[in-house]
Amino acid sequence: MSSDHPRLRMLIAGPCVLESVDGALAIGREARRVAERFGLRYVFKASFDKANRSAADSPRGPGLDEGLAMLAAIKNELRVEILTDIHEAWQAERAAEVADIIQIPAFLCRQTDLILAAARTGRTVNIKKGQFMAPWDMRNAVEKVRAAGNERIILTERGASFGYNTLVVDFRSLAVMRGFGCPVVFDGTHSVQQPGGLGKATGGQREYVAILCRAAAAAGVDGIFLETRPDPDRSPSDGPNMLPLAELEQLIASLAAIDRAAAEAY
Repeated sequence: MSSDHPRLRMLIAGPCVLESVDGALAIGREARRVAERFGLRYVFKASFDKANRSAADSPRGPGLDEGLAMLAAIKNELRVEILTDIHEAWQAERAAEVADIIQIPAFLCRQTDLILAAARTGRTVNIKKGQFMAPWDMRNAVEKVRAAGNERIILTERGASFGYNTLVVDFRSLAVMRGFGCPVVFDGTHSVQQPGGLGKATGGQREYVAILCRAAAAAGVDGIFLETRPDPDRSPSDGPNMLPLAELEQLIASLAAIDRAAAEAY
């Protein structure tokens, strides 16, 4: 096996946006169980604010104060790592009080002050590659974090703009971004988004989540990112591209098998 071939080691999974502690705990418990079954590090993810919404009246979540309190309760109950995203530099220090990983949203991956604020907390910084970015251009985002003295960096692939309301994944980007010396994660659910596809909301094609994740596992990836809940069609955001929680275990089982086969092949 080639020593530089990445192995699947991490599952980042949870709802798109926080709604209730009880609902998030139910999702987190099941995702943690699945991750542990296949020997993966589990990180619970959820947003306290969905600031990048299609319409001004779209649901955004509980907000910073209530959202961080909810994430703290989830962290304490499940004993798991927490990932959440920020949209403004001043939110970084507050989020770092709870989050183990601070996420930079794809639309904001070029925002220097935001990246530097996240980096200076000392927390791991997960930067989502913008839909408008070539993978080699993400080196600049990585260097911003390193310039702040932080080497704890993850890069996440989530598709690139291709046509109206359509994203497409170039799997070469996984290898390109891994060349920067950072773990690379594949976001299987946002990659099937159709931004603005429902007019005032984002559409999606969840039927293609599994096939894209399987391709990423075959190509070699350090982690998989999935938004999931028991009833995606009732989600206040990103429901059309979200994975039903009942399908999570079968998907991760297939990815673990592909990861083993790919490692032997290399």
